[in-house]
Amino acid sequence: MYDFIRGPLMWVAALIFIGGVVYRAIQLFLLTRKKERDFYALEATKKRESAYSPEERKMNRLIAFQNSLIGKNPIMAIVSSVFHVCLFVTPIFALGHSLFLYESWGFSFVSLPDALIDILTIIFLVCAFFFLVRRLVIPRVQSISTPYDYALLFITAAPFLTGFFAYHQWFDYKTIITLHILAGQAMLIAIPFTKLGHMVFFFFVRILVGSEYSFWRGNRTWST
Repeated sequence: MYDFIRGPLMWVAALIFIGGVVYRAIQLFLLTRKKERDFYALEATKKRESAYSPEERKMNRLIAFQNSLIGKNPIMAIVSSVFHVCLFVTPIFALGHSLFLYESWGFSFVSLPDALIDILTIIFLVCAFFFLVRRLVIPRVQSISTPYDYALLFITAAPFLTGFFAYHQWFDYKTIITLHILAGQAMLIAIPFTKLGHMVFFFFVRILVGSEYSFWRGNRTWST
């Protein structure tokens, strides 16, 4: 069973993940269209911005900051940022994962020290627990939380929790490492087809699609 989970089932999960990401990327691309640049509007915006005094520009930046997530809820912004950084860095640069990739597919990433990965895992689990408590305790968040949201949080945290147990060899190692691999595969499969997809498509939207939330002026816009 372990060899099947570590071998063929891993290939299935990887193919579903890659195929799902490609499918969703094409789907998002088809939902947008090439945006024609409005040079007159752009020039008008530049003139309007240049008409502001330094004090007015400073005030506009302050208002924009206050309306952002970090301005309205700095704790949530910090925890969310740390959560997502750990979510990407920990699995990609863990030594065990690099060895697994090299043994299975002949390539690997640069590895970080095990002690650092262990710390990042603990930080991630603390952040996940924060999100769980937030959903359970804050009325306005609790009212919009569904079993689907709790399931996604569990799917996201499970690979880290089982990986932490496996690294420290708590409980039966063979059982825990099997659960760790299954949890990772479940997460890979879920990413393209659930809210977890924002981990992949965040940059697609922020770079290609022009909006107030873009990193810069994108060259595409949502079709109407």
